[in-house]
Amino acid sequence: MATFPTSITFQDTGYFSDMMCDYLERSPKISAFYNNFPDFDGFGKQLKEKEQHYPPAFRGVLHNALKKQYEGFSISDRTQENIDLLKDSHTFTVTTGHQLNLFTGPLYFLYKIASVINMAKELKNQFHGREFVPVYWMASEDHDFDEIGFFNFKGSKLSWKREAAGAVGRLSTDGLEKVMHEFDGLLGPGKNAKQLLKLFRESYLEHKSLAGATRYLANELFGMEGLVIVDGDDRELKGLFASKVKEELLNQSCVSEVSATNEELGGKYHIQVNPRDINLFYLTDELRERIVFDGEVYRVNESDLVFSKDSILEELENHPERFSPNALMRPLYQEVILPNLSYTGGGGELAYWMQLKSYFEKVDVPFPILHLRNSALLVSEKELGKMERLDIKIQELFEDQNVLVSKKVKEISDLNIDFSPERKRLEEMFESMKVIAEQTDKSFIGAVLAQEKKQLNGLNKLEKRLLKAQKRKFTDRVDRIKAIQDQLFPKSSLQERQANFSEFYEELGDSLISLILERLDPFKMEFDLIKV
Repeated sequence: MATFPTSITFQDTGYFSDMMCDYLERSPKISAFYNNFPDFDGFGKQLKEKEQHYPPAFRGVLHNALKKQYEGFSISDRTQENIDLLKDSHTFTVTTGHQLNLFTGPLYFLYKIASVINMAKELKNQFHGREFVPVYWMASEDHDFDEIGFFNFKGSKLSWKREAAGAVGRLSTDGLEKVMHEFDGLLGPGKNAKQLLKLFRESYLEHKSLAGATRYLANELFGMEGLVIVDGDDRELKGLFASKVKEELLNQSCVSEVSATNEELGGKYHIQVNPRDINLFYLTDELRERIVFDGEVYRVNESDLVFSKDSILEELENHPERFSPNALMRPLYQEVILPNLSYTGGGGELAYWMQLKSYFEKVDVPFPILHLRNSALLVSEKELGKMERLDIKIQELFEDQNVLVSKKVKEISDLNIDFSPERKRLEEMFESMKVIAEQTDKSFIGAVLAQEKKQLNGLNKLEKRLLKAQKRKFTDRVDRIKAIQDQLFPKSSLQERQANFSEFYEELGDSLISLILERLDPFKMEFDLIKV
């Protein structure tokens, strides 16, 4: 069997945006939109900056809040140690965040958390005398239930069907028995299948809220590595953020700063999120709606709630937990309350973080290092065997399917299907005719160009017909090429964005987590190829 590569560059996958490729290459085009780069030199600078800006008093509040959040949960000694370490001025966090997707949702949930766990280990080895805590920030205040209420398993979509309102973290887990029974029907008979079902049951049927279920699940998968899970939907933590909420209510700095950045950034890249005039929601158990200022009073959208300037500031003082940051202010909330150095996220996430640098500067909060999370493709020995028999390199599977099939048919065909030499000769002939036309009658040029276009189009059509005929001849080979690519790239997407971890855990058990932690290097910043 051919040598199996361990990784390819993010750029070579074809699945990452120009913005992310430019960021990884440190292009001058993108340099104005981030602070320090995610290497050891960048982390050294970030440490000094965060040390000077993080209030020591916040550590005690953070520690007490986490103690309360973990009440009733069995946690590892390493997680307990990390929670306690947060009281120390020499301790810093590296953070990732994710929605509360049912049963973790896409596979990359695991890669995000593995990225920060391994980053914390490597930083501790690099910066002696400092401690680094890996954090998973639960997006418990999101309200888009449709995005999180399902997961994919072996080609089936298992959905939690219910009405939902308000913050998803507060949702009751009622109704998930049906999903568990459906999941049970798809699982095989093995030991790991029983463990998966047990994990689902203990997470979702033995915890009352979605936030509690997600905390339990993430803790079961990664608690032994010292992962600390933070729920921002917390009165004490919101209290630390109240001054920034007040600033947003009174001055609306976010919209002005982000809009200016968007004008500059939008000329180069796609803009992920547009700011509102006020980037806050009003939050209760059944309500999460935008706060709108009409010039005189503050209104809560889709409700009868109205506040004067004085009354909304009084509400903030008495009930900070009722003010929820939107997608653009959530990063600021996280960076205010945590002694944080970096945020690990996917390309789309980092793209909207890059809209925020000038806003952070405006409100005097250090902008964190932005780290593109680890990505990976898990490939079995059976799949590798199929690729070898089809003479396909794993890197080729990242190509567009039509391009891949055409390329492979051309390789195995006895006929020369590539008409490039003929095209070149045709173009050379017409170049000579253009020279003659210019020397005799320049009006003849138009006729020459039209004939050139006609001849080249005809040649292209002939090439496509021949290729199509050869694809029919090699139908079996074509079907097998498509099947292996569809298996590893479901829905023409990256495996990690479609598959759930359970598909691999069913076969590998806990060794799946060990393998991911062993292979993913957050400072390598390449797309990993992992044999399972």
